[in-house]
Amino acid sequence: MEAKNWLKTVFYFARPCKMKMIISVICAIISVVGGLVPYVGVYRIITMFFDGHQNINDIILWIAISVGGYSIKFVFHGISTVLAHISAYSILENMRIQITKRLMEAPLGSVLNQKIGKMKSVIIDRVETIELPLAHLIPEGISNLLLSIGVYVYLIIIDWRMALAALMTIPIAAIVYGMMLKGFNKQYADYMEASNHVNSIIVEYVEGIEVIKAFNQSTSSYERFEKAVNSFKQYTLEWFRSTWKHMTFGASVLPSTLMGTMPMGMFLYINGSISPADIAISLILSLGIVAPLTSFTVFVNDLKTIEFAVNDASAFLNMKVLDQVKENAKLQGYPIELQDVSFSYDLENEGKDSIKDSHVLQDINLTLTEGTFGAIVGPSGGGKSTLAKLIVRFWDVTKGTIKIGGVNIKNMPLEQLMDTVSFVTQDNFLFNCSLMENIRLGNPKASDKEVIQAAKAAHCHHFIQNLEKGYETYAGEAGAKLSGGEKQRIAIARAILKDAPIVILDEATAFTDPENEDKIQKSIASLTKGKTLLVIAHRLSTIQNADTIIVLEKGRILETGTHQELLSHCELYKDMWQSHISTKKWVVHNDIREVYKNV
Repeated sequence: MEAKNWLKTVFYFARPCKMKMIISVICAIISVVGGLVPYVGVYRIITMFFDGHQNINDIILWIAISVGGYSIKFVFHGISTVLAHISAYSILENMRIQITKRLMEAPLGSVLNQKIGKMKSVIIDRVETIELPLAHLIPEGISNLLLSIGVYVYLIIIDWRMALAALMTIPIAAIVYGMMLKGFNKQYADYMEASNHVNSIIVEYVEGIEVIKAFNQSTSSYERFEKAVNSFKQYTLEWFRSTWKHMTFGASVLPSTLMGTMPMGMFLYINGSISPADIAISLILSLGIVAPLTSFTVFVNDLKTIEFAVNDASAFLNMKVLDQVKENAKLQGYPIELQDVSFSYDLENEGKDSIKDSHVLQDINLTLTEGTFGAIVGPSGGGKSTLAKLIVRFWDVTKGTIKIGGVNIKNMPLEQLMDTVSFVTQDNFLFNCSLMENIRLGNPKASDKEVIQAAKAAHCHHFIQNLEKGYETYAGEAGAKLSGGEKQRIAIARAILKDAPIVILDEATAFTDPENEDKIQKSIASLTKGKTLLVIAHRLSTIQNADTIIVLEKGRILETGTHQELLSHCELYKDMWQSHISTKKWVVHNDIREVYKNV
């Protein structure tokens, strides 16, 4: 969506509940009309007594009318409030859905560059702050405003001079509130900045508490945490202290309409210009004019809350998205072809001195024939994972084209691309749901039987069965209840169930222990049978049988060939192979003391 004024953004998301909001406003108006009836009833009863024409039947009648009017006010205010809350939550729902949809459509790099704490704060906390003021601004704001206007019009009808006297406190309060609100925008912006800072420090402290304790840095880290919290407290208190006097004075003066109406009423009565009944009702009405307006001092802050929340959300709502077509492309098989591919990250927003547009990949030309096994190796930081992620369009290339089946991946809908490629990484994320459902993510329509077959192919059926609840066992937050090797096999089972014709493994066995490596390799063999396979690996023994091995160094292809060819004419690959072989020969004793005991 295009960037808008924050109020327009709210109305944009309120479109689905437009009719509810209109009915809510109408009900608020009816509520106000009902709220005026008791004033009329009280006036009529007072007039009866002053005129000496009171009788029990008329009094009961006007009491009944007043109760009826108040009941109308109560019922319709309730309806208005309910509809306003439904509208508010609809707006929240729409905003959150649109934000998450935008995140799915945006380049992965743009999403990963966002701090998790900030994303959570905006999507959950900041958007949630919109509900309370929005749900009350509609019924209460409109009804309070209209009630004050209605009461004031009624007061003018009774005596215009008393009406003018009732406004005496408003200019005084307006001056005081104006002084208080001077610089309010900047102060509120500073407050939000301080709030965001302390929130980020808290999230950082909680997320890093394991490292803090492991390196015995709890004192210095807690000191930084404590300083941030105290600084925020001091700023908040200083701001509040600067407004307390104005706020208290304004809140005391604004409702005190009797300061004007009482002297004016006495003056007019002495001069014979007003009846006692009119004085009494004027005093009552004057109290009903300004009191509802005091709520608007709170609404000013509420409006600012909505503004900042919407502006924070807009940063995600207006993220640049990947361009994509709607109709599926016709693929000619499943070969992968990269033509003159270059890619660079924009490091401007990293918050540190860095080179803008630093090239990660440069002039990559690569063809992987359908059904073959290709592997990419090279030193860390050479661009291997970036290359893999470009193929699944987590980012768009800076230059060149990537084709699958002879079609530029930019000319394929993202859904078709995702259905065509299975992508398994070293970071195997599992959701906190059952293992059955975690595997079923690969194919939501799969039956339980098909899920179990995929688990067996991935060699994870045995350990799942040994769990207390089997396939219904919850994986824990981010898969915390499983070991690294178990999570890897679950991720592979998910990919097997997906059954995509192209499989990309990005360091899928990076953290596998020797005990599970054989099982992982068998799982991968089941996953990749008859498919186009591209592997990014640092364990060269796992890819020595690849049809083509690409050696990547500093974002460029250094050499390509088979394992034996590269050993004969690529010094970098030869050195990597020797290092790998040497590492596999190392023997680590669990307890070296046992070794010396047996000498």
